[in-house]
Amino acid sequence: MVTRGLSERRALTVVRMSAAALRYVPRPDPDRGLQDRIVALAHRHRRYGAGMIYLKLRQEGRLVNHKRVERLYAEARLQVRRRRRKKVPVTDRQPLVRPQAPNEVWSADFVFDRTAEGRVLKCLTIVDDATTEAVAVVPARAFGGLPVTRILDRLAIERGLPGVLRTDNGLPQKSRRQSFSDLTASQQKSVRETPSGFHRCGRTR
Repeated sequence: MVTRGLSERRALTVVRMSAAALRYVPRPDPDRGLQDRIVALAHRHRRYGAGMIYLKLRQEGRLVNHKRVERLYAEARLQVRRRRRKKVPVTDRQPLVRPQAPNEVWSADFVFDRTAEGRVLKCLTIVDDATTEAVAVVPARAFGGLPVTRILDRLAIERGLPGVLRTDNGLPQKSRRQSFSDLTASQQKSVRETPSGFHRCGRTR
């Protein structure tokens, strides 16, 4: 517009822009290595967000503003992806019957602990709900579908399967399908799902 004869003030009025914005010159970055440091921390701590990166920078003695850290973090596209929760299939609600005799209802779950050297120890625990007897406590470094199946196979041979086997979402899906389908088929039992991911093995009629 200035080249067409309008004054600078008139041109700024037409486009609704201030003279200060026209003459603005960005100041040089006082800490050019800040973004590189943010990227390095984000690659080292992959589950850290902008807030944790800001705390790490403050621990290093850097006097930075948290808003600036968030802006540089977003510009580098370092946002951590949110983990999607596993969806439990909706099933028919079944009442949880209180057992009156042994071997009617068992509950199975995993318990975690750590050894002296810091390694994770995982224990599969199976409890009789009526007598609170520990039917099985099996420690291992890791559990998959096949080990759980073998444990249930052994219990089926030694004392037989219960009328109901309750588990939460901790047991591997593969072990549920394989062990329940094989063992219940051999002992004339059916498999039904109960709320909260529990699986109910009921006797067929």
